[in-house]
Amino acid sequence: MLDRTGRLPQALAIHSRRVVNSTAFGVTVFCLILGNAVLLGLETYDAAVHQWHDVLKAAEHVFLAAFTAEIALRAAAHADRPKDFFRDPWNLFDLAVVTLAFVPFARENATVLRLLRLARVLRAARFLPQLRIVVVAVGKSLPGTLSFLLVGALLLYVYAMVGWVFFADDAPEQYGSLGRAALTLFLLITLDGLGDAVRAGLEISRWSILYYASFVLLGSFVLVNLLVGVVINSLEEARQLEAEGASPTPSADTAVSSTEQVHARIAEARAALDAVEQSLARLPPQAGTVNAPGHDALSP
Repeated sequence: MLDRTGRLPQALAIHSRRVVNSTAFGVTVFCLILGNAVLLGLETYDAAVHQWHDVLKAAEHVFLAAFTAEIALRAAAHADRPKDFFRDPWNLFDLAVVTLAFVPFARENATVLRLLRLARVLRAARFLPQLRIVVVAVGKSLPGTLSFLLVGALLLYVYAMVGWVFFADDAPEQYGSLGRAALTLFLLITLDGLGDAVRAGLEISRWSILYYASFVLLGSFVLVNLLVGVVINSLEEARQLEAEGASPTPSADTAVSSTEQVHARIAEARAALDAVEQSLARLPPQAGTVNAPGHDALSP
């Protein structure tokens, strides 16, 4: 009885995994996500909301029920290994998006509910490998991006203080305070208005060309190229992870099927042995026994 009870989660996981891993299931869920996106777009038109209010509400409930059934199937696919379901970040994201839709606070707050429904559209990344690589790369680039932001903030602070010291009296709108100077320099990183800033600086002092040239060199070229390098490295790591995840590995279904084959062969061997024993039992008893050479059969 215990063995049968233990096999129920395994059988449920096998059948659910076949459904979840099928192409039809992925295409269906992807179409549901696109349909949900279209529904959100329609609700931005007041005329459509007033005319089709009940239909749109019913469609929202249908989408929510479909996404709930999808999460239930994905969880059932890990019935034999429940911890593996929570190790996948995509499963956690999907579970949070769907579960929060049933929370009373979220259902009563229209803004939160719209954001949660909008988050369902982001789930499309799960079914698009290239987009999934980009999302993973963005996550992996966060530590390097934080370092980039710290270096950039330090650079802005130093040059903003220098600009305030030299240009505050002549250009108070751009360098009248530390905040204004930092905002001016931040815009110069994008090379927006660089020509006007250089000409205004030359009217104040000819040495200002060194100030702007060094800042643009460090801010627009060195820092930006460092950020690009961090993102490219993160993309390569994400591609490697995607390739490793797509590489064929022995699955639990294969291991289960191999075990079942071994048990079937053992059962066939036992059945063959039972048949041989039954055949031997039906043979008539022999009149005499065969003695070894050199022994007399009549001797006591």
